[in-house]
Amino acid sequence: MCRTLVIAGNSARINHMSQSQFVSKCTTDALQLAATTLLHGNLVAFPTETVYGLGADALNKQAVARIYETKGRPSDHPLIVHLHSMQVMGQWVEDVPEFAIALARDFWPGPMTLIFKRSTLVQDFITGGQNNVGLRVPAQPIALALLKKFEELGGEGIAAPSANRFGHVSPTTAQAVSDELSQYLATDDLLLDGGPSQVGVESTIIDCTTKSPKILRPGAITEEMIEEVTKLDLSYDATEIRVSGSLENHYSPSAHVILDVAPVAGDGFIALSEIPTPDGVIRLASPINNEDFARVLYAALRSGDQQSLTRIVVKQPSGDDISVAIRDRLLRASRGR
Repeated sequence: MCRTLVIAGNSARINHMSQSQFVSKCTTDALQLAATTLLHGNLVAFPTETVYGLGADALNKQAVARIYETKGRPSDHPLIVHLHSMQVMGQWVEDVPEFAIALARDFWPGPMTLIFKRSTLVQDFITGGQNNVGLRVPAQPIALALLKKFEELGGEGIAAPSANRFGHVSPTTAQAVSDELSQYLATDDLLLDGGPSQVGVESTIIDCTTKSPKILRPGAITEEMIEEVTKLDLSYDATEIRVSGSLENHYSPSAHVILDVAPVAGDGFIALSEIPTPDGVIRLASPINNEDFARVLYAALRSGDQQSLTRIVVKQPSGDDISVAIRDRLLRASRGR
């Protein structure tokens, strides 16, 4: 499924259930429109396998500034550049180690961002003033098609953080993007509806600027997977690199998120399906496994806000798979915005 929605600037006009708001299905014409919109300096929100992103031409300073303005994002918080293929990453970076090539070959397209020393192509307005840049090739057909069309029309890469206000819960549906950003977007901006994101938490970010990889943000690509591909032990050295989603408090709904306590009547509750719901507690999600937990987590947190709950209790999943990323996001969410 893919639909292209018109953004009505400074209004809540978007409704992804209303056919009158669709420009078209995600045909070649729709992708051409979205790519042209980006080249003209406007914003396009689009689906990826992790969460929805808010995209701009990564080489257009004014367009990228609109991402920061729309999200309310601090200007020193770097953006990730999305590419169609690992074959074009050479123009964006310098000093690519062998382990990074191995990671890109195995996990791109996929939910992984690699941090490199930046080339002269990359400007401070993308990196938050740092000398490195994050690159990703998403594993989502609509995102890849948009990136391909953008490159065919002369674009180089699309800068895209998550399509939500800074510090809030990342969106995993087009409706969540609309709910979050419609009042901040302009008339010429677009939103591509590609259905729910299939991973549900943001990409694993890996530092590739030293002799061995270091995870800067956990995601679906796990420590075990990285070590198996690179044949290297992960680095745990301290780093001053700033990356997306690394602040102590982030990914937060309006409700207070409380971890691993017994919920009481009136609380929202998120836990694996095997865990029963106490009387009077409002069940927000019952995922069947850790992958499902990641997929539904953000939508469940948003549901709690939609129901005006004051507390959301989460029983965290265990393990060393994607549950590491889930626990990371929940810890940050529990600290509020």
